[in-house]
Amino acid sequence: MAIDSISQIKQLIPDNIGISGAVNKDNSAGVSFGEYLNSALMKVTDLENHAAQLKEDFALGKTDNIPEVLIAGEKANIALQFTMSIRNKIMEAYTEIMRMQI
Repeated sequence: MAIDSISQIKQLIPDNIGISGAVNKDNSAGVSFGEYLNSALMKVTDLENHAAQLKEDFALGKTDNIPEVLIAGEKANIALQFTMSIRNKIMEAYTEIMRMQI
């Protein structure tokens, strides 16, 4: 049984994926992990700000749409929990890498 070369794996990767793994429409270099993480954090912040604004509007009597306020709050909460989960996994991976011996 012959074992194929690892270099043949490159054939399985689509052409529109950059080095960092981000999909690009113009085949240019991929988005860096830091840029992707920063973008995701900005989205979480936007969700939290939107939820806070809706809660404030509800408290001031500017809106009476309770489901919208609750849904926005839950979206922000879930996004924050997911972000913290990702952060914890990254920290675990970093710790594991630092424990490796050369």
